[in-house]
Amino acid sequence: MPLTHEHQVSILKDILTNHQSDCCGTVSECEQVERLVESLMNNHAVGDELKAMLGDVYNYSQTGKSSSDLGQHISNHQEQITGWISGMDSFS
Repeated sequence: MPLTHEHQVSILKDILTNHQSDCCGTVSECEQVERLVESLMNNHAVGDELKAMLGDVYNYSQTGKSSSDLGQHISNHQEQITGWISGMDSFS
């Protein structure tokens, strides 16, 4: 059974919440974030406001997976991560 966009947003929020609380992550998590965002961006049921935010999340994950220090990258984006999580809460 495929995931609904609500489930995808929930998984995305979980990963970002872990990044926020642990200040660390993995390249695999960044790649999963990218896959989730790509799927959500291609879903017509997802509104334009959420899609605008998802573009920023996608860029974050792309630069994160190629960063030499992913933990520092996550630390540098704490404020944005907090905003994304709160923004996703308002859409779910």
